[in-house]
Amino acid sequence: MIPGSYYHIYNHANGNENLFLEERNYFFFLDKISIHILPVANLHAYCLMPNHFHLLISIKEINEIKLLESFTAFQKLPDDKLHPVIEKKISKFFSNLFSSYTQSLNKVYNRMGSLFIPNMKSDLIEDENGLCKVVHYIHANPVPHGFVKEMGNWKFSSYNSYLSQAATKLSKKEILDVFGSKEYFIKYHQQPIELKYKWDL
Repeated sequence: MIPGSYYHIYNHANGNENLFLEERNYFFFLDKISIHILPVANLHAYCLMPNHFHLLISIKEINEIKLLESFTAFQKLPDDKLHPVIEKKISKFFSNLFSSYTQSLNKVYNRMGSLFIPNMKSDLIEDENGLCKVVHYIHANPVPHGFVKEMGNWKFSSYNSYLSQAATKLSKKEILDVFGSKEYFIKYHQQPIELKYKWDL
């Protein structure tokens, strides 16, 4: 993953299993994201569903990443040599997220084995139009799946955080700047949901 770029990240539970068995699991997974992902990426949007999740992240700029303890051994590398190192290691951050969450779930619920599909999906978002579509798709995800009739009624997404002034670990400003205003953000989210998008799991 390229520093400074936006990505739609999504993954699914193995087989017919669920990733989240009760409400506290959703919040625990968000805590794990804070620990494992926020050091290298900004979180802009998310939706956690019982058996899958969607995230919108942007990889931090290379100068920020170089300061992390995990990258101190590579600080003297020129940026063009550092990029491949960063891309490889960022995948490891996600592996650590999935592994840590799985180990905790296995211990609490007395289960064994892997929980996530091995290869998560990561789609580069190339322009502002694509960014708006991804944000809308992520927030609307519970509606076509039949969990709620309105996206604002689903507790485990970032949609309501965008409407609130409460403190959050989300990086909202960049997204609201793309939409132009909170009012247009809301209006855009009132559009019909694109059910045949490429991100269906």
